[in-house]
Amino acid sequence: MVDKPAFPVLITGCGDIGRRVARLWLERGATVYGLARTARSDPPGLIPLEGDLDHPETLADLPGEGALIYYFAPPPGQGTDDPRVTAFLQALRGARPLRLVYISTSAVYGDRQGAWVDEQSPPAPGTERGRRRLAAETAIQEWSRHTAVTTVILRVGGIYGPGRLPLDGVRARAPMLRAELSGWTNRIHAEDLARVCVAAGERGSGIYNVSDGQPGSIPELYQAIAASLGLPRPPELDWEAAQAVLSPGLLSYLSESRRLDTGRMQRELGVRLLYPDLASGLAACPELGMGDEG
Repeated sequence: MVDKPAFPVLITGCGDIGRRVARLWLERGATVYGLARTARSDPPGLIPLEGDLDHPETLADLPGEGALIYYFAPPPGQGTDDPRVTAFLQALRGARPLRLVYISTSAVYGDRQGAWVDEQSPPAPGTERGRRRLAAETAIQEWSRHTAVTTVILRVGGIYGPGRLPLDGVRARAPMLRAELSGWTNRIHAEDLARVCVAAGERGSGIYNVSDGQPGSIPELYQAIAASLGLPRPPELDWEAAQAVLSPGLLSYLSESRRLDTGRMQRELGVRLLYPDLASGLAACPELGMGDEG
């Protein structure tokens, strides 16, 4: 039997991952607060807090003292910094949290032409989304130095799972870059990411690469979904055609190639993944008609 946590949990950004993490802590008997623009009590037992990170005056009286804090809110959609993180840290107003866990992205490493990267690899983001996340990491690390609060930065690959699959595009037979022309990408099932977040909140410190340790490609994901649905593979494009057809956002993912070394995550956080590869993760996605999420 797991002892009831003696600390409160504050989740900032109650999207899919935030709700999953909240559920796991609620199952342990923790008091869990959820900060979002629109207060919500999902999952049941979550204590809703309403606040808008773009309007710092709404962030009064956050329950930060002695709390385990998760920051899952996305940065703004443009620019190279993240004023939302700055506003949140200022709103803590001298409170001393137990620990702060921030979900970042592997995009901070930039394009490594397929090379393996670990936490000692210097960041070199090549996109604005990567630069925004690196700016947030830097702000959190600076705050940690001034407050002596332990922080955890999770550099996460692509997240997939129920409700997070490109089903409409696959069903519409939207074209995709040929697999052999695509670079390496990394991914993790949403439920496994939530379990990593819980472990990071319990015993993490510093930076961790987070993925299932089985690099693949984005076209591979589309092909696997098509096969699961009994559909033909998406039409394939070369790079010249892809640049004329695919969205800039998708092209930015396809144009970078790196493989995440997750040894530190495995050694220090010790999470046994429920879905250690793409096949097992897709098999748990009900919308593919293959099974129920575990």
